[in-house]
Amino acid sequence: MPGTTLTEARVKALKPRRSVREVRDGKLRGFGVRVSPSGRKQFFIHCQHRGERIWKIVGDAGSMRVAEARSLAGDMLTAIRRGEEAPHAPGETLFEAVAETAFRRHERVWKPGTLRVNRSYLCSRIMPHFAGRPVADIDRQEVRNWFARLRATPVAADRSMPILSVIMKEAEAMGLRPEGSNPCRGIRRYRRKGRERYLSDDEVRRLSARLTAYEARWPQHVAIIRLLLLTGCRKGELLTLQWRDYREGRLFLRDSKTGPRTVWLSEPARAVLDGLERKGHWVFPAPESSRPRSANWLNHFWQRVCTEAELEDVHLHDLRHTVASVALRQGETVLAIGRLLGHRNPETTLKYIHLADSMMQDAAEKVGAALEGK
Repeated sequence: MPGTTLTEARVKALKPRRSVREVRDGKLRGFGVRVSPSGRKQFFIHCQHRGERIWKIVGDAGSMRVAEARSLAGDMLTAIRRGEEAPHAPGETLFEAVAETAFRRHERVWKPGTLRVNRSYLCSRIMPHFAGRPVADIDRQEVRNWFARLRATPVAADRSMPILSVIMKEAEAMGLRPEGSNPCRGIRRYRRKGRERYLSDDEVRRLSARLTAYEARWPQHVAIIRLLLLTGCRKGELLTLQWRDYREGRLFLRDSKTGPRTVWLSEPARAVLDGLERKGHWVFPAPESSRPRSANWLNHFWQRVCTEAELEDVHLHDLRHTVASVALRQGETVLAIGRLLGHRNPETTLKYIHLADSMMQDAAEKVGAALEGK
């Protein structure tokens, strides 16, 4: 509604819609009122200065009269055109306040581990740059500059960007930024070399031999590593496994990274579970405790086994990749492998397709050698 002079009556009469509604003032260019779907009304300014789009909250329409807001907006616009810092608007919300609101909202969505990791990135990578800044002032160029400064730690940068994006989406939902103004949108992540390390047949044999050597001494350590290799489960899924989750020859996981899922067990996997002593509720209970083993319980033993088996640069999670590579070599489909590993998104499974390329190369070499009579 360009050209509409805002008055108390006009602002009061504005009704919320399904999407954000902005009404510009016909008296002061760059000044307007924004009505969010919740019904909240806020005065704002919007202008261009030296090729940069500037959008700032002036104040809440519920506590500020139109004349007062127009006067403050005029001062802010004049300061911006002079290249000065615009006066601080009453009620302008700072970044950290929105971040805390976003994290409280996502406590019901993110798993505890994800919440801890995301808060760590918030404190270490995001807050040092954006804390104290009005959330409405943060623009795309500022986010680009921040992301570029994290190039030395690409993993941390790529993990921090989605968190910042969530906070910016929350700012939009709160009516503190225009809808569709998320400055994180479209910024390309750092391209990192994929790390789908998987064990060769010979490495699997060497690992199995070392596990057999330690089976009598450390039965639980050996059992969980064998199950990781036989099932493709994540370490956390097995550490929190209860005996009631194992029935009918399957594992019925009540919770996993992608939610509840069923794990079909092979005969060797069932044999591992059936060979364990049942003490309490947990399959892998902590000694003298009613809780399961901790995440760090296996680390020392795994490093020892890898050293003795001469396995280089192998993590426990790589046993999961090994399951995928074996399934692919056996001719299983991407859909079957995705269900086997509990992937929610098929694109996650597609990252293993590059293994098929190396398999086809091996096949071509074998055919070539055969045709040459070697």
